[in-house]
Formats: sequence, C-alpha cells, structure tokens
Amino acid sequence: MDTILLFDFDGTIALGDGPVLAYAQEVADGLGDRGEGLVDGIRSALAAAEAGVLDGYDAVRREALGRGADAALLSSAYRASRTRLATEQAPILAPEGLAAFLTEAGGRAERVLVTNAPSIRIAEALEALGLAGLFDRIVTGARKPTGLETVLADLPADARVLSVGDIWHNDLAPAHARGHATALIGGFADPAATPTFRASAFSELVPQLEDWLRA
Repeated sequence: MDTILLFDFDGTIALGDGPVLAYAQEVADGLGDRGEGLVDGIRSALAAAEAGVLDGYDAVRREALGRGADAALLSSAYRASRTRLATEQAPILAPEGLAAFLTEAGGRAERVLVTNAPSIRIAEALEALGLAGLFDRIVTGARKPTGLETVLADLPADARVLSVGDIWHNDLAPAHARGHATALIGGFADPAATPTFRASAFSELVPQLEDWLRA
C-alpha cells in the first residue's frame, strides 16, 4: 500500500506574513488613492485572525474588493508579489521540525507539495526554507479545493493518505471526504473543521504524524 503525505505551501510549510503583506502592498499600489491604509489594515487583520476569513490572502481580497478592485488588478498584484517570495520584501521561514520530519519520512512515504501558488520562485523558496529536495513531487497552480480532488483521484485507490494544511476548506476537506487522514495547523478559525489531528504549530504535530507513519 502506498503511503502519501500531502503538504500545502503558504501558511503550512512557508510561515510569516511577508508574502501576504507584499500582496497587500501591490494591491494598494494598484488602487492608488483608494489603497491608502490597506496594508496597515491587513496587518491588523492578520494579528486578530478575523473570523470568517480563510487566510491573509482572502483578507486582502475582501478588503480590496470593498475598495473597488477588480479581478484583473488582484491577479496582477498577486503575481507581482510572488516575484518577491523568499526575499527581504517577502520573507518566510520553515516550521520547526519540518525538515527533520520530511527527511525521516523519505523512503517511507511519497512527499507531495500541493499549492495554489504559481511556480514563481517556489524552488528558490524551498531552498531558502532548507527544504530543497525534500519533496518527491510538486504541484503548483493546483486550484484547491477542486484541484485537490483531482490530485486525490489520481492516487492509487488503496493509498494511505495524510493531508497537512492550514485551511480546512482548501487543504483538508476534500481529503477528509474521501476518508483520508488530515492535519490542521494554526490558521484562521473554521467551525466546520473536523481534522484527524490539530495543532497551533507543526512541531506539536510531529509525534502524531510519526505515529501515523508507523501505523
């Protein structure tokens, strides 16, 4: 039986507000006068983890739409912000214990990174995080949650799967619906979430994930 670990990127293996704030700045610049104070508002939203918001990117989207942004502006701003990923303008850091866990899992499970982000600077980001070479497969532009359904459907029917992420709706719910294990880390509150494992930080999950691998 195949054992497969699925990991999200932003907010799961790449921590820090840098990328979201870079996105907010690009949106604010695109809005001109209508963007005044947007970045500071997003900082406050991130600190408060506002209810009803999926993540920081969703917070930017909602605020921007309220200020008159359209889909084209949001898309352009997002892609522009990703060119700063893992730089001083959009710093990120890896969760404590992740590199060691992925190293230990090598050979015991297929390690798959599934992200809605484009491929822009993903390789450089993994290098900066100390995670280069620790994923067996990388899926970018996944369009989760629907895209996660596609990834799951392509796995062997008898595969043993654990999906790890910070957004229940996008990263975990499709796996849960198929009877797979899920691990929810930190993130914004979601009353609908019913993960197999839950923790505020990845390091707290490691013992449970190691037990799951051994089972």
